[in-house]
Amino acid sequence: MNRGTLRIATRGSDLALRQAASVQEALESYRYEVEIQEVETRGDQLQDELIHQLGKTGAFVRNVDQRVLDGDANLAVHSMKDMPTDQPPELTIAGIPERASAFDVLVSPDGYEFEDLPVGSTVGTSSLRRKAQILNARPDLTVEPLRGNVDTRIQKLLAASLQAEHEKRLEASKDKKGNAGDEDYEADYDQSVEEWFDSLSELQRGALEHDLDTEYDAIVLAEAGLRRSGLHHHVEFERLPRAKFVPAPGQGAIAVTAADPDVVEAVHTAVDHPRSRVETTVERTVLEELGGGCVAPIGVHAILQGSYVHTEVQVLSQDGEELVESKRDLPVDDHANAAIEMAESLRDRGAADLIKSAKRDTPSEGTRDE
Repeated sequence: MNRGTLRIATRGSDLALRQAASVQEALESYRYEVEIQEVETRGDQLQDELIHQLGKTGAFVRNVDQRVLDGDANLAVHSMKDMPTDQPPELTIAGIPERASAFDVLVSPDGYEFEDLPVGSTVGTSSLRRKAQILNARPDLTVEPLRGNVDTRIQKLLAASLQAEHEKRLEASKDKKGNAGDEDYEADYDQSVEEWFDSLSELQRGALEHDLDTEYDAIVLAEAGLRRSGLHHHVEFERLPRAKFVPAPGQGAIAVTAADPDVVEAVHTAVDHPRSRVETTVERTVLEELGGGCVAPIGVHAILQGSYVHTEVQVLSQDGEELVESKRDLPVDDHANAAIEMAESLRDRGAADLIKSAKRDTPSEGTRDE
């Protein structure tokens, strides 16, 4: 192809830009000139709505892909789990880089393990799948909505305890200035309020600014998003067991879409990881055949093991009380057709009824498993 500048369309969140930069680096290693274009999406514009209320699937995808279809960009970079299965026919998933961890993680200020969360603890997530899985495993927990990018979600988690600490220090400081508690203040705190604030990380300072409606004891995120954002060093987290928390289809994977055949070939050569493509193809095929879109709580995870693709699927009711699940070893040489057969079996065993119920109970589609 003519080696002009390749333009990458992406969302403007920190995580999205980091993912786009990784694709940019891979293409530049093949001597392409690459620039990144930030695109505001419908999901970005409606900050206060849960994703499953945005009106359609692909709230974080379609505006970005439209840049490619309009010819304003050559390729687009997405978190694969955000992508609807009904892609425009003009677009091709040209490249799937090596996938990061597909697991979910529990993040809490006190470093709790999931089984040790106190009864009645409030857990935050924007994902219908995660909510159903949490309630299925621990019906004694309370699950509350949580929106925002990865850093915003963590700040909301940390906000209550940091704001309480700030208030205590301010009160103690006022007492000290009034000469009514100098010794107590100095015994309790070895820093002034200003020194304490200066010692906080940027993430913690941001947490102090949040006006909270809900106080969270823990939140659930994708491990890949946490690590790609570089925030895993700043929080305590536990990887949740895949047996109970089967990840979203495509979780941990990046998808690069393109329309021009020459661009498709260039991207495929530079970034495509065959193993990750096989695994995510199985996952997205199962999702498409089940017909749940993003509206139903569905987890699908595939891992290539020799000549088979070990595949686990969970379909849940939204309250987590009902569960249809399956595990199969699918032949790698016919993985797409085997994935279709697995989905058909699940539908016959009750998954279709759960999905139908979810569609009836949810006004519109789309959750985001970040």
